[in-house]
Amino acid sequence: MITTPDIVRPAPELIAGLARIGSATATGELTHLGIRDAQIRGPVAWTPGKSVVGPALTLQFMPKREDLYGQDEYADPERQLHRHVLYHTQPGDIVVVDARGDMGSGVFGEMMLTYFKGRGGAGVVIDGCIRDSAKAKELGLGLWLRGVTPNFHTQTNIFPFAVNVPVACGNTLVMPGDIIIADDDGIVVVPIKLAPQLLESGSKHAEWEEFSRLRLAAGGDLRKYYPLSPEARAEYEAWRASQ
Repeated sequence: MITTPDIVRPAPELIAGLARIGSATATGELTHLGIRDAQIRGPVAWTPGKSVVGPALTLQFMPKREDLYGQDEYADPERQLHRHVLYHTQPGDIVVVDARGDMGSGVFGEMMLTYFKGRGGAGVVIDGCIRDSAKAKELGLGLWLRGVTPNFHTQTNIFPFAVNVPVACGNTLVMPGDIIIADDDGIVVVPIKLAPQLLESGSKHAEWEEFSRLRLAAGGDLRKYYPLSPEARAEYEAWRASQ
């Protein structure tokens, strides 16, 4: 019997707070917290307008080696580790897959993603491909992918190797349980120990940007309102107090 570790999930209020920030603010604020570049490059948004925030379940693929993954794997589906990462799904989880940028293997298809959605999964980030893409888009999940393929997950050069271990998705380190913020701008990895600090600083940033946006939309001076000048900051504090 195969057993794989679960992740430790953050408090729901932390996730809800970070959901109001967005990837652009998150990566900017993380630079002030010591994380120079938190973006996962490679996968792009395949479900425009979708935004998800949640803890990472991780799946690692490796180059196929026949003595470790043979043709008989399909005789016993429970030996396929890409199924096991989905077994851990709780509402709001995001599956992050290091599929080595492989463009010939579909990590998940419609049925696997339907199961993930039914368990409350929020989205998938894959440095690689899925199959059954038209049906997958209808599920309402957030999808960040390199592409799509008709091939199944081990048809070509890779095979699922480990679940809920550190992975390099798009050459960015993701630890199991890290918080993922993904939207149309891209995907940001939030180290779990920095998440409370990011929530505090990111919320402040989002708040003063909302004030600046209102003033700029009304014809305000860019030099005054972005970033906030000392004069504008006093105006912002008054606006904030009135909200």
